[in-house]
Amino acid sequence: MNNYETVFILNPVLSEDQMKDAVQKFVQVLESHKAEIINVEQWGLRKLAYPIQHKSTGFYNLVEFKATPDMISALETEFRRDEVVMRFLTVSLDKHAVEYNEKRRKGAFRKDKKKAKEEAAS
Repeated sequence: MNNYETVFILNPVLSEDQMKDAVQKFVQVLESHKAEIINVEQWGLRKLAYPIQHKSTGFYNLVEFKATPDMISALETEFRRDEVVMRFLTVSLDKHAVEYNEKRRKGAFRKDKKKAKEEAAS
């Protein structure tokens, strides 16, 4: 099984509950295909770099998981079928990206920033 990360943008006209239901739907698609969910993050409503479907904002979501390569096509088919998904991108993670994500989840980078600010202040 390989490590993957998928980021998808949902339509901003959704309510909070509808957005959470859509995310849960895609997590269930992964679980039904025996993927191991590592991390799910909801980044919230953010401004887009350029308009998509005449919209300037969207709900950003990230799912990190382990799955077989054939599972990706099933997931992306579900993204294409659901009209609330404006954009999606799934990438395979190498060992360095997996390490980085583990450190980021543990907050290692936030601690480093705090230390740097303290050193700069003194």
